[in-house]
Amino acid sequence: MTTYSIARIVVGCLAAGLVCALALVVGPVAGAQEHVITGTILLTFAASWALLATLSILWTDQPQRWAAVPAAFMALAGAGLIVFAPNGAAIDMLGRVWPPLLLALLAVAAIRAHRDLHSRTRGWGVYPLLGAYALSALGGGYQTVAEFHDRRTHQAPGQLVDVGGHRLHLLCVGSGTPTVILESGLGEAAAYWGWISTAVAHDTRVCAYDRAGRGWSDPAAVAQDGIAVATDLHILLDRGHVTGPFVLVGHSSGAQYVRIFAGRYPEQVAGMVLLDGQPAEVFESLPIFPVFYNGFRRVSALLPSLARLGVGRVLYHAGFDTWPAKARDMQRFTYSSARAARSLRDEFAELPTSLAQARSFQNLGDRPLVVLTAGQDAEAGWLPLQDKMATLSTNSSHRIVPYTHDALITDRTAAQPSSQAIRDVVHAVRFTARLDKS
Repeated sequence: MTTYSIARIVVGCLAAGLVCALALVVGPVAGAQEHVITGTILLTFAASWALLATLSILWTDQPQRWAAVPAAFMALAGAGLIVFAPNGAAIDMLGRVWPPLLLALLAVAAIRAHRDLHSRTRGWGVYPLLGAYALSALGGGYQTVAEFHDRRTHQAPGQLVDVGGHRLHLLCVGSGTPTVILESGLGEAAAYWGWISTAVAHDTRVCAYDRAGRGWSDPAAVAQDGIAVATDLHILLDRGHVTGPFVLVGHSSGAQYVRIFAGRYPEQVAGMVLLDGQPAEVFESLPIFPVFYNGFRRVSALLPSLARLGVGRVLYHAGFDTWPAKARDMQRFTYSSARAARSLRDEFAELPTSLAQARSFQNLGDRPLVVLTAGQDAEAGWLPLQDKMATLSTNSSHRIVPYTHDALITDRTAAQPSSQAIRDVVHAVRFTARLDKS
């Protein structure tokens, strides 16, 4: 029998697994759901370990039968995820099991490798890779425990309302009419309205909510486009006993949802505020946006898998410094969860559909509308699109302020013109007044 270098087989098999996994997640399965991404990576790694075991038995005098241990575990886990765990709840449940089990299997593999592999690749190839797996297991265990602790420590400040198959978190403060409804931007939860909801609540009732899968809200059973989001909001307000008329406030991509809501339930809408709202024509009118979308579409699909390993908790543990203290704490733990990352991925995947649905609404009549645009760091072509959105109503005001897109909500100073824009529309609704064009 011809024998081959065990070192070459070890390096070739393990490197092939890493390269193939990377090629798959940026190629054929790019942008897929979490269970497909994670399952594909695990199956690819399983194949590399199985190949190492097989080739070392057939072609070398140092058979590495122990490599079948990680191969079998990863193959079962990967196939199980793809076939049986298409929803986050099933993966959450597995999060309690796989970290300790993987650590035990890795300990066995390391002991067997020490005994059977007589090559320098053991020290600089096999052990580091097993160590990376062990680090992932530790991160996954930590994330599971930390999320459980967060959910017990941070209780939902508002009410959970069943909207048909899932519950949404609704938080209302203040009193008076019209009621202001705050619609968050892409991937955001109600907590980030802290500065604005507190300020506007002095004048009228203000309600913020978490879309499905965000904050304290349950995930939806199916992906939600703009119509599904608007329908959920309509049911939420009805069952949450929030009466109109409503002043709808949409930040960023939240502009699509309030436009769709206004088109489907016009009798409930008294006015609107768009805070650097994303134009429905952004794909066609901003050449850079399709490039950004295609890139982030792939990146966002990786975030749930990384969050389950504790990566999000590391990244966000010191963020959101400009927010109110309570909102900052809420946002840190919700943002670091795999559920939030999964929700972001799903919402971003539906964005083209939501934009197309919002495009059908082009007429707010003479109901008051304020378009507030963030002038700092605005992309070329953004301001004309903001001008166009102001034409949705014959009673509108377009204001440009020297702040960034996110700062309009999250920075105390920059949020002041946002709060004022909402107050101006509330005043115009109450007294049937025209808005100042300046």
